[in-house]
Amino acid sequence: MQLRFSLLLPLSLLIACGPSDPKGFPDLRITHVNIIDPGRGLIKDQTVVIDDQLIAQVDDAAKMTKVQASKTIDGTGKYLMPGLWDAHVHFAFMEELAPSMFDLFLAYGITSVRDTGGKIDFVQKWKALAAADSTAAPRVMIAGPLLDGDPNVYDGSGPMVPELSVGLATIEDVEEQVEFLDSMGVDLLKAYEMLTPEQFVRITEMARKKNLKVTGHVPLSMSVVDASRAGLNSMEHMRNLELACAKDADALLEKRRALLAAGKNDPGGILRTRIHDAQRQNAVETFDPLIADQVLDVLAENNVWQIPTMALNLAGTERPFMNEEFRRSFTYLPDSIEASWRKNSTSFAEQEIPEFQKEYSKWKLNMVRKINEKGIPIMAGTDCPIFFLTPGRSLHLELETLVQAGLTPLQAIQSATQRPAEYFNLQEKMGFVREGMAADLLLLDANPLESIKNTQAISSVFRAGRLYDRAALDGILNRLAEGE
Repeated sequence: MQLRFSLLLPLSLLIACGPSDPKGFPDLRITHVNIIDPGRGLIKDQTVVIDDQLIAQVDDAAKMTKVQASKTIDGTGKYLMPGLWDAHVHFAFMEELAPSMFDLFLAYGITSVRDTGGKIDFVQKWKALAAADSTAAPRVMIAGPLLDGDPNVYDGSGPMVPELSVGLATIEDVEEQVEFLDSMGVDLLKAYEMLTPEQFVRITEMARKKNLKVTGHVPLSMSVVDASRAGLNSMEHMRNLELACAKDADALLEKRRALLAAGKNDPGGILRTRIHDAQRQNAVETFDPLIADQVLDVLAENNVWQIPTMALNLAGTERPFMNEEFRRSFTYLPDSIEASWRKNSTSFAEQEIPEFQKEYSKWKLNMVRKINEKGIPIMAGTDCPIFFLTPGRSLHLELETLVQAGLTPLQAIQSATQRPAEYFNLQEKMGFVREGMAADLLLLDANPLESIKNTQAISSVFRAGRLYDRAALDGILNRLAEGE
């Protein structure tokens, strides 16, 4: 397999801070820059010093005039913010795309990612490659395979259901798999929709003892409230939340359990779709705001974080993949994938949007607004590369959709910087532009607090102190476009 990430870039395309100057000077300083701090907002006219992969000093530019460095960048009129996270990616969804994903992430300013499902040997490989040279790849956190029941959904039976999960028939299967994944060094666990309540509870019990968070989809055999109280730490896509907010939520749960029992010998993907088709529209049409408030209050009480993946959730109705600017990102994909995405996305866009899908998109936007108003923490994630979502580029689309759903630009920035750091208990090491933090940074040409689209106005990216200026970033993209 050809590895196509920045570790292999010609040195002419990299501008690296390198080791400290032998005279004792720090590696680099950025003068007269405006800082976007997720916790404090805009801090004007600062000088930031980077040394040995860390932010060494931050202070008013007027106080830092005598500070020297091996390299100086004039930050006048620019904005410095923490590097971005994509908190929901899949290296294993399209294995042939994985070798390009490191480059794509860095080129778009994503300096950390959270992989939420794939075969352990495959995703662990990318985590190890990233750790081998942290300046040339995003930080990679992994869950390993989805922990699913029997039958399991992502069983490898087709291109839309690659082998991302393990099917667990018994409690003993759960225990064995959790022990195995913990021994393999996963950073979290992901529970999935076909688990029994007993299996789900056992996963959360073991995770607590091993200090691992449990994220995932609420199992179809459970209510959102029961999953929350059992120890679910975060929810992906708000999946199955609509079923819990319907007027007849309890009756729907009993019907789901009957459908699960009746379809136990069917493929997991087919059974899940059958249940969603039977209940989702009814749940949205019978949405009860009072019940929703009660459910969200429980999620807030139990601190169940949300990763709404709104770029994915709205893709069927808003179809961002038909936007010419977004489609330019297809150019950076391997040729076979680019051709497939251009053809299939165009064919999809020719289909009429069902009325229910329009209503469901409105429901999702409204629910994210309610979640945010309840103070439930939100993390930005995309589910790339599913549904024509280009790795890297799609995270900026996610930030736009979060603002569309009611978050302020600062809150959207928090969702892709501060919140993921807190999620992994790394808030003392990263996620802010402060002394002692990791030098994972974006230097922007425009203020993202005025328009969240300005996160795309990238002048430079820093990964563990290494500087990729605009020429270096364009070099990465050009090389991807040429298929090198």
